[in-house]
Amino acid sequence: MKKNKLAFKIVGWVVLGGVLFLMYFPLVMVIAYSFSSSKTVGGSGSFTFSLYADLFRNEALMEATTNTLIIGLASSLIATFLGTISAVGIFYLKRGKAIISGMSQITVVNAEIVTAVGFFLLFIFLRDVLHMPVEQGVGWLILAHTMITVPYVVLAVTPRLTQLNPNLFEAGQDLGASGVRTLFTVIVPQLIKGMVSGFALSFTLSLDDFVVTKFNKGDVNTISTYVYDGLKRGLDPAVRALSTILFLSVMVVLVVVNIVGARKAAQKEGGKRPAKKGAKA
Repeated sequence: MKKNKLAFKIVGWVVLGGVLFLMYFPLVMVIAYSFSSSKTVGGSGSFTFSLYADLFRNEALMEATTNTLIIGLASSLIATFLGTISAVGIFYLKRGKAIISGMSQITVVNAEIVTAVGFFLLFIFLRDVLHMPVEQGVGWLILAHTMITVPYVVLAVTPRLTQLNPNLFEAGQDLGASGVRTLFTVIVPQLIKGMVSGFALSFTLSLDDFVVTKFNKGDVNTISTYVYDGLKRGLDPAVRALSTILFLSVMVVLVVVNIVGARKAAQKEGGKRPAKKGAKA
């Protein structure tokens, strides 16, 4: 029995080690080669910061990065607002709650290529059939990214809603507050953690999106489309430096968020502990 447990533990550690290696070794390679003068992986090169200097001199890549950040931030902010309102509305529905909740998650389980083609056809319909003055570009991508990330905000906010008193909204109205005031002064402040998680998830999805962006970008480039187009002529080595900056930035944000969350949880837990009784004289 002990031998079986030991063998099972060894196999478990081997599998875990293999998974972690496949997950993180490619990232280590990106970071390592961002400081190498070699233009190809495996080539000989010296330690240098030249790729970071080349990154900021590369106007096309910097423009793609700027577009990516603008689209990501704008769509994530809008998606966080719409997703939070949608989650609250779905949560307090009296009828059809399960149906509406399921419909709100269609784009999550739907193939991204279908969503991409759908937005492309919508653009053609608006421009050529309804003759509306719409153009593909940053604005259209913000709209598309917002719509594909709203369901993820709903998913992030809903668990927090289930922890609230279901009569909280009606209680606020009974005390004389309007529905809008109750929503923004009573409900929303208690959903901040879910909203932050939804925003972070939306921004990450927007930053990483390729299929929807490729179909609807027009003449605008983002990081993902720039890298894809660059594969045809040889990947720009400066992309390694940009990837390293993005990865480390995300890591720093995650560490800070976890530290702040842990401190708040510790303070909250400490506040709940009863005060120790003084020793009797």
